[in-house]
Amino acid sequence: MEHLWRGGDGEAKAIHSAIGARRGITVNTVQSTLKRLFEKNLLERDKVSHAHVYRPTVTREQFQHRALGELVGELMQGEADAMVSAFVELTERAGPEHLARLEALVAERRARAKERP
Repeated sequence: MEHLWRGGDGEAKAIHSAIGARRGITVNTVQSTLKRLFEKNLLERDKVSHAHVYRPTVTREQFQHRALGELVGELMQGEADAMVSAFVELTERAGPEHLARLEALVAERRARAKERP
């Protein structure tokens, strides 16, 4: 996904040449991974000659949001306090600018919630 987000699109052999070969990954592994990502609607593809050209259907930000939402939903299972506490702690460790950004986002969401009837 990272390669496609940076480059826009690609077919299995080109992606293998760019990232798979140096990691010791076969072309078949790259092809099957691309196919699975396509089946999960994370990629779309077009048939060009004898190959499929893949491109992302979601941005990196959309993917991260979705993945984090699923993870948090599974881990929380109705218990938000521990998850929120851990998230704040990790944000704090990332640096004061991240903690300030989190505070600003919370304030923004509170303001929006007050505006709703």
